[in-house]
Amino acid sequence: MAGHLRQLGLPFELLEQSEQVGHAWHHHYDRLHLHTVKELSHLPFLPFPEHYPRYVSRQDFCDYLVAYARHFDIRPQFGQEVIRIEREHGHWRVDTRAGKSRRSSQVIVAIGVNRVPHRPELPGEEAFRGEILHSRAYRRAEPFRGKRVLVVGMGNTGAEIALDLAEQGVAVALSVRSPVNIVPRDAFGRPTQLTAHKLARLPHWLGDRIGNAVQRLTVGDLSRYGLRISPMSPAKQLRVTGKTPVIDLGTVAMIKAGKITVYPGIEQMEAAAIRFRDGRTAPFEAVILATGYRPQLEELIPALHGHLNADGIPESPIGEGEFDGLYFLGYDNYTPGGILGVIVRDSARIAEHLRERQTSSRHPQPVS
Repeated sequence: MAGHLRQLGLPFELLEQSEQVGHAWHHHYDRLHLHTVKELSHLPFLPFPEHYPRYVSRQDFCDYLVAYARHFDIRPQFGQEVIRIEREHGHWRVDTRAGKSRRSSQVIVAIGVNRVPHRPELPGEEAFRGEILHSRAYRRAEPFRGKRVLVVGMGNTGAEIALDLAEQGVAVALSVRSPVNIVPRDAFGRPTQLTAHKLARLPHWLGDRIGNAVQRLTVGDLSRYGLRISPMSPAKQLRVTGKTPVIDLGTVAMIKAGKITVYPGIEQMEAAAIRFRDGRTAPFEAVILATGYRPQLEELIPALHGHLNADGIPESPIGEGEFDGLYFLGYDNYTPGGILGVIVRDSARIAEHLRERQTSSRHPQPVS
């Protein structure tokens, strides 16, 4: 977004709660790579370096973000955690934890959907003597060597953490309550993302049918291993629920090889063991909760309460009516191709809206 504003010559302030560019990416688990191809994942006006691999690594992406800020002379104000945004006398007041308030007629909220880790309470967890941590705190397998680890949840994060542990020889299992959609990152010599883009151009009924057929051919029936495949196609799941299918990097092969055991939901935790809903009990010393995140925007912007969809997400990147001047970047989870592609698309829409707004105003206002 700042790249667009800089290109348009529009003044802005950029507030960042941490002390570094790309803070979240600097603290993701080590093995993480983008699941989307690099030609469709770079930020506006600056492609990734040619020597980057097709699926960009976490560290390479961190380096790219720092270089992007330098290239466009983007200078965030670090250590500025925004805690509240409220309408006041025709402007938006932005309060920070440091006690400073700013007022602007235009505020772009780019904190994203992964703002607050979702940490459900597990039945009997107070009796469990092992470690329980959210996947946000996971970095690498080494601290778990010699332990029996349960990963709760099989989204992309849970599947990849389980794979990382299994590849490093850690005894690991997955707890999976619901049916899942799984697609390989590459199928038939082609990135699945590119195939998904083509299928999205077809009528939904046809694209969904082809998507289900591809999934049957590449993943197959996993019921004997404890996994149920969702009857909803991968594309429909994304459109309807905003949940990305599991992009498989090798987790399925590890499950088939017996390196990762699959259990259903947790029935009860005990001191050194966990009982599951199918009656099985197994010993564990650590539990990693890959249970996702929540945007919880209404905590930050109280006026949004009742104006968000069922997932707590704004319906449009451009606020209207009582939310005029408020913009939301990085909240469309329902579009094929990954969140980075959505950010590129919506940042351009927001930038054009701001440009038109500033052109028609007698007194242009800086953007926060």
